[in-house]
Parts: sequence; C-alpha cells; structure tokens
Amino acid sequence: MSTPASKPTHAAAGEYLTFALGREEYGVDILKVQEIRGYDTDSVTRLPDAPDYIKGVINLRGTIVPVIDMRVKFHLDAKVDATTVMIVLNVADRVVGMVVDSVSDVVQLSAEQIRPMPDVGTGIDRRYLTGIGTLDERMLILLDIEGLMTSSEMGLMADEAAAQAA
Repeated sequence: MSTPASKPTHAAAGEYLTFALGREEYGVDILKVQEIRGYDTDSVTRLPDAPDYIKGVINLRGTIVPVIDMRVKFHLDAKVDATTVMIVLNVADRVVGMVVDSVSDVVQLSAEQIRPMPDVGTGIDRRYLTGIGTLDERMLILLDIEGLMTSSEMGLMADEAAAQAA
C-alpha cells in the first residue's frame, strides 16, 4: 500500500470504473467500488467547519458515510444535475462517497494500454495519479483512490487515527 510520502504506483491491468469530472474521464479500480447511487443533496448532512469539498455525511444502511465532491476537490465547476452520481467506495476498511459528474462504464485495461503519467502539472497531487489508460480514442486518468482518500490532505482518516491513539 502506498503512503503519501511514497512514489506513485503504476496502475495495474484490470477492470476500471470510468467516470467524468468536467471534460476529463477518470478510472478507479472496480474492486474499490461498493455501489453507484444517485446524488441527492437533501440527504447529505453538512458538517461544521468541514472543507468545501466535504459535502457532509449520509446514513447508508446504518453506516455514516462522508461525502466528497471530487469536482470541488479538483477545482472544477460543480453543478448538480440529473447525471450527477455518487460512487460509494470501500477504501482502507472505510466507506466513502465520491460525487462525480457521471459514470460511464467498466473497462478492461491490459498492461499495454496503461502508460505512465506524463511529467506535467495538474491540479491533482501526482502521487495519486497512477497512469493514463488508453482505450481506442479514449484516454482515462487512472487514480490511486485509496491513496487519495486516506491521505492527510483529505482529512478523512485523521479522526479515526486520533481516536485509536487515545
């Protein structure tokens, strides 16, 4: 498992759930996805003093789930419409909701279809970008979603770690 201080890992061949953020298409390891659901802002309870990208929490069948708007996190326009969805992820034994513009499909990528990230600046810390997946004319930005969601900058795991240390 990568730590925030480690070098980025290279994406492995496998199945990826693809989703849109703005005009770009991203992919996450399908094994991290628990479910996909519509995004209803009325079901989200805001938390005081939370960063703007943490929309709040929802009660998902008895589990309190933090909801992260990836569009806000990546400094994109974040309007809610009929295609806005929440991908429910299971990362580091924790359930997290990730709001995205839309979900496309599940794709199989071979090792030959995955290229290393080019050395260019992006709005995302390069530690969490594992490669570029190429599929016909499509290019997918592959995310280390577990590394991103468990990073100290997201602030999702700090309270749990502090509680265990106490």
